[in-house]
Amino acid sequence: MKMTFCGAARTVTGSCYLLEHNGCRFLVDCGMFQGGKAVKEHNYGDFAFNPAEISFVLLTHAHIDHSGLLPKLWRCGFSGPIYTTSGTALLSEIMLPDSGYIQETEVERKNRKLTRAGKPLLTPIYTAADAAAMQHLFSPVDYNSRFSPAEGIEVVFRDAGHILGSAMIEIYYQQQGQERKLIFTGDLGRNNQAIVEDPFREEYGDFLVLESTYGDRLHHGGFEEEKPRFAQIIRETISRGGNVVIPAFAVDRTQDILMLFYEMQQAQMIPLVPIYVDSPMAVKTTEIFAAHPEYFDAETVALFRKEGKAPFLLDNMQYARTAEESMRLNKIKGAVIISASGMADAGRIKHHLKHNLWRPESSVVFFGFQADGSLGRRLLDGAAKVTIHGEEIEVKAAVYNMDGFSAHADYQEILAWLGQFRQLPQQIFVTHGNEASSLSLAQKISERYGIAAAVPHLGDSVQLTGGAAVVAGCQSEPFSREDLYAESEAALRQLAAQGDLDQLIRARDFLKTLAQ
Repeated sequence: MKMTFCGAARTVTGSCYLLEHNGCRFLVDCGMFQGGKAVKEHNYGDFAFNPAEISFVLLTHAHIDHSGLLPKLWRCGFSGPIYTTSGTALLSEIMLPDSGYIQETEVERKNRKLTRAGKPLLTPIYTAADAAAMQHLFSPVDYNSRFSPAEGIEVVFRDAGHILGSAMIEIYYQQQGQERKLIFTGDLGRNNQAIVEDPFREEYGDFLVLESTYGDRLHHGGFEEEKPRFAQIIRETISRGGNVVIPAFAVDRTQDILMLFYEMQQAQMIPLVPIYVDSPMAVKTTEIFAAHPEYFDAETVALFRKEGKAPFLLDNMQYARTAEESMRLNKIKGAVIISASGMADAGRIKHHLKHNLWRPESSVVFFGFQADGSLGRRLLDGAAKVTIHGEEIEVKAAVYNMDGFSAHADYQEILAWLGQFRQLPQQIFVTHGNEASSLSLAQKISERYGIAAAVPHLGDSVQLTGGAAVVAGCQSEPFSREDLYAESEAALRQLAAQGDLDQLIRARDFLKTLAQ
C-alpha cells in the first residue's frame, strides 16, 4: 500500500490522502484548503493525481475541509462512488451546494471590483449546480459494517464522535501474505460531547493517520466548566443592550450551541432572549439533526423523549432563512445571532460582524478552531481594525474564545485515546494540524509510547510495508530525528521573532529533549 499526503500536511485544512494498492487508486477525503490567501491558493491548482483514475473516495465526514473539493474532483473527471455514512451523505447534500454558492457569491463580489479596475475576472472553483449534480455519487454505508470497495481492500467506518455521521476509517489490505490495518481518525472527537456519541475505542492497527488540530494545546475546561463563563458573557452583553454574535460552523457546532442554550435556560442561568440562526445551511442542518435521533447519545435521546422533539429546537429561536430576514437583524439589539461561517471568512456572519464589531456594547464569541490568516484568528489575536467587504471596521466589541467547547480532542485526550489500544500501531503519521501543533504531538507520542511518529510534508509518499513505513521522497527526505530537530529549530527562531513566550518555552523544551 502506497500513501501520498495531498493535503492537511503541516496545515489544518485540505484533508486528502491518495492510496494505491494492487493497481487501485482511491482517496480518503478530498477537502478544501481554508485560512489565509496563500493556503486557499491550493484550491485553484491541479490535483496531484488524475481524478479520472480514482476508483472511489472514502469520506470521513461532511466538514468542508474534508469534503469541499469533491465537486471539483467530479468536474475534473472522477465518476466513482463516494463511500461514507448516511449522516455524512445527508449533510453533504446541503453543505457542498452551499459551498459552491458561497464561492459564486464571493467571486461575483470580487469581479465587480476587477471589472471597474479593468483586470481579468475570476471563476469559482465550482458552482452550486456542480455540487448538486454530483450528489448521486454518494454511497451510504453503516457504522461497524465491513465492506469491500475493490478487490483486496476492505473498509469499516467507526464513529469518530466529532459531528453527526463523522467516522474513523479502517482499511484492511493484504501485504506479504498478511492482513494489514490502516486507520484514519478523521477529526477525532471528545468524550461527553453534546448530542453525538463518544469516539470509538480502537484496539489495534498497523498504521495510523492521526489528526493534530489541538496537538500542542489543552482545552480550558470542558463543556460544564465553560458553561458559567458563557452564561455570564450573555447576561452582561444583553444587560448593556448589545448583541452576542457567534460565528459558528453550520454543521454540528450550531446544534451544539443551541443545545447549550437549552441547558442554560433549563438551569435558569440566562434570561430567555431572542436567538436567531442566520445561515440557510445551519437551518437545514438543524432540521436534519432533529430528524435523526439514531445518531444521538443516550442523554440526548432521553431529552428527546422527554421534550417530544430534539431539545435544541428552542421555543425562543428563530430562523433567518432569506436575505431580507438576515438584513433585518442589522437593526436589532439585545439578541443572540448565530451565523456561519465558523472562521468568519465567508457567509452572512461577515455582515453581522460588520454591524457589531464597532459597538462596545456587543460581544463576539468564537467556539471553533480558527485557522491562521482567517478573520476569526485575527480577531482572537487582538486586531484593532479589520477589513470586511472592503470597509475598515474598528474593533470595539468584546471578543471571546470558548475553546473548551471544541469538537476536536486536545493533546491529552488524543494521548488518552491512543492509550486505549491493546496493540499500538507500528507507525503514526501526524497530520491535520499546523506545523508546530503536529510536531509537538509527534514528540509527545514518541515520548509516552515509544512509537515512531512522523510529520509528513505536502506531497510526501510512504510505502506501508510489514515493517516501518518507508518514505518515497517527494518534498522531503525520510523522517528522522535530525529532520525533526531542524524543523523545530526553524520554528523556534520564528517564535522568538514573534515574541510568543509560551510557545517559545515549549519549543526550547522540545529541542532539549531531541538533543538528549
